[in-house]
Amino acid sequence: MHVANCRRAIAIAFLLVAFFCATATAQEIRVSLLGTGAPSPGMQRFGPSTLVEAGKHKLLFDAGRGALQRLAQLNIHWRDVDGVFLTHLHSDHVVGFPDLWLTGWLVRPGRQRPLHVWGPAGTRQMMAHLEQAYAFDIRIRQSDDRATPAGVVLLVADIAEGVVFEQDGVKVTAFAVDHGPVKPAFGYRVDYVGRSVVLSGDTRLSPNLIRHAQGVDVLVHEVVAPSIFHGPASVIEHHTTPAQAGEVFARTKPRLAVYSHIVPPTAAKQDLIPPTRKSYPGPLVVGEDLMVIDVGEKIGIHRFGRTPATTRKDGSD
Repeated sequence: MHVANCRRAIAIAFLLVAFFCATATAQEIRVSLLGTGAPSPGMQRFGPSTLVEAGKHKLLFDAGRGALQRLAQLNIHWRDVDGVFLTHLHSDHVVGFPDLWLTGWLVRPGRQRPLHVWGPAGTRQMMAHLEQAYAFDIRIRQSDDRATPAGVVLLVADIAEGVVFEQDGVKVTAFAVDHGPVKPAFGYRVDYVGRSVVLSGDTRLSPNLIRHAQGVDVLVHEVVAPSIFHGPASVIEHHTTPAQAGEVFARTKPRLAVYSHIVPPTAAKQDLIPPTRKSYPGPLVVGEDLMVIDVGEKIGIHRFGRTPATTRKDGSD
């Protein structure tokens, strides 16, 4: 009898541990860097795209080249993406959208519900034109492949600054950033159960971003490395250098700063980290495609195919 009671107590203890672990995991925000590159094609850094998972919601921010393939690599089913938030309408941020939308609908088990899209003024018009451009394919897929009609529907909203999504405790706030002549351009903040993530979008040093990113858990920020960039000077002027990003990080004090949308995509740690360190000594990593960041009581960083690591302040494992 005593042995049976002990076994029962142990079983209950295991169940409680499993429950609390599952609850803790459910309360985390998970950030997956699907693409950390720029317009230049390359196999190491695909186009800009970031998946944020909070509670039961999977939210995609931008859909650059290869976003769907990266989701597949991480074993995240495209049908589970609840919506897409566009920072702005530059081609490198949207060129992967038709693939996500149409292939994600067609390939079984495909999407069986409408796909929500939020973005700056012009997003609704862009999506309407995409529906026209792919009208032949959509018609054939419905009649010949028997794809679910609801799965190809786009529900699109042109947004302004403010809260643009709020469900099940997950809140997404859009805020204006300064991407030169590209107006409007947005960054986004995601809040869930006391955790927070800010995605800068494309911007030069932005006081408005600094206001919205105060005390954030994770700040994912774009960067341009002027020391190795050989394109037009205007590109550097419309983005944030490592030295400027260091100022942003120093003023916002994130638990972790992350570089993504790296211009040029060949920029390495030695091009980015030393200039940042002139003003920012805190936790910093140079993002990689398929890097996964778990945001909870602790911040865990998982590099694809490698053992999870704790981040050092110099951005290395």
